[in-house]
Amino acid sequence: MAEHNELGDRGEELALGHLKGKGYTIRATNWRFGKNEIDIIAENDEYIVIVEVKTRRSNLMGEPEMWVNKTKQRFLVRAANQYLVWNEIRKEARFDIISIILTPTQEKLKHIEHAFYPTL
Repeated sequence: MAEHNELGDRGEELALGHLKGKGYTIRATNWRFGKNEIDIIAENDEYIVIVEVKTRRSNLMGEPEMWVNKTKQRFLVRAANQYLVWNEIRKEARFDIISIILTPTQEKLKHIEHAFYPTL
């Protein structure tokens, strides 16, 4: 497996542990709709939470969450809409980003709730 895939997988493991530790129920991981993928679909009492996980080895090129651009947001919204329709979910959706920096000496995780809002 490529090193960047291992980094991404490790980041998603950390994100899952974080969400479970906060009491979220995990509904799906790596859920696909066509070419679009949602890293984690979780749920709490109030929301269905669509989570994009961004993992990097440093923040030299900016914080990981900065790489969730408008195009990526549109793809996430499109996939989330389909997931909600197919599963007949009536809860409000929330879009979060979990930003992770993994260095040889530390793991820095930042959970950004309501990271962006769907736009038409």
